[in-house]
Amino acid sequence: LVPIKGNPPSLAAIPTGCPFNPRCPMATEECSKKEPVLLPANAAEGHLASCHHLQEICEKNLTYAEVYPDFEPILPKWVDVPRNERPVVLKVENLTKTFPVQGKGFIRRSKGTMTAVDRASFEIHEGETLALVGESGSGKSTTLMQIMDLLKPEDGRITVLGKDVAELKNAAQRRELRKDLQVIFQDPMSSLDPRMPVYDVLAEPLQAQGWNKEDINTRIGELMRLVGINPDYVDRFPSQFSGGQRQRIAIARALATSPKILLLDEPIASLDVSIQAGIINLLEDLQVQLKISYLFVAHDLAVIRHISDTVAVMHLGKIVEYGETEDVFTNPQDPYTKALLSAIPIPDPKIERTRERMIYQDGKLVPATHIATE
Repeated sequence: LVPIKGNPPSLAAIPTGCPFNPRCPMATEECSKKEPVLLPANAAEGHLASCHHLQEICEKNLTYAEVYPDFEPILPKWVDVPRNERPVVLKVENLTKTFPVQGKGFIRRSKGTMTAVDRASFEIHEGETLALVGESGSGKSTTLMQIMDLLKPEDGRITVLGKDVAELKNAAQRRELRKDLQVIFQDPMSSLDPRMPVYDVLAEPLQAQGWNKEDINTRIGELMRLVGINPDYVDRFPSQFSGGQRQRIAIARALATSPKILLLDEPIASLDVSIQAGIINLLEDLQVQLKISYLFVAHDLAVIRHISDTVAVMHLGKIVEYGETEDVFTNPQDPYTKALLSAIPIPDPKIERTRERMIYQDGKLVPATHIATE
């Protein structure tokens, strides 16, 4: 993806001139002195734009690709190795998780169980990204939590790097395996201790693995450079960084122990749109450099299509469709998958306003207009 460099302007200290001046490849001296007024653009009827270069853009009919030039992606050396020849690093077979449903009141008697994950099965090969998609409450995050626990599941089997987690006998064995299985959460500010400087945040997992101070200092410098943050900032606190920088720090912490697998629970959902591309590019670059496998949970299907190799679609705890990304997106078989893909916005206002949106209801596809008129 082509990212927009830099960070959004601070609302506490809005700069003079155009607020996007530091991030714009077309910026001139005028942009830093005077804020542009809102003027009609000829791109579409009723469309307005605020830019000193609006006339030039319209006259030359410049597209985003000409303003923000693309770059050649770095392909991994192992890209030509067939998927079935790469080792399986994570395998989930018939995973099931239920929760008790309790009544209200003082006694709170059990009223049955709710199945959050229902016989889910999938596998991830080395250097591969598998995406778990589905609406809220479909069981995606619960599946991640079951894998992260490294405990015997309620039913089914979880195999991490060839080891059945049910056969791990003690905390020491789980700790040894956990360094190869790390997680990145949605909101970096919630996952980073605000009282700890970045140095302590990154040192914590290394100390838990018994690293000495000299090796920790060296590793922290490597991690900061790896995620694109100045190593001199290790004495700063999370609140002193932007949202994108905080997520980079969270990624650095997850990479501290050189894991083989990363579990990512909507890692870009809380970030500004202009920052998301940079984080996605970072994750792709890290996968190329470190040969990491990703289990990626997200709602944004456009992101999923870009970053994943395989997709598992979850609905009410069950995986209703599973396959290679392009096959699922171009030839979906399950009605629920078709409804999800129908919700992807099309970047053409005329098509977007006129196309028929489909909704999943009672096991079948129903036009959204039909629901609205009932």
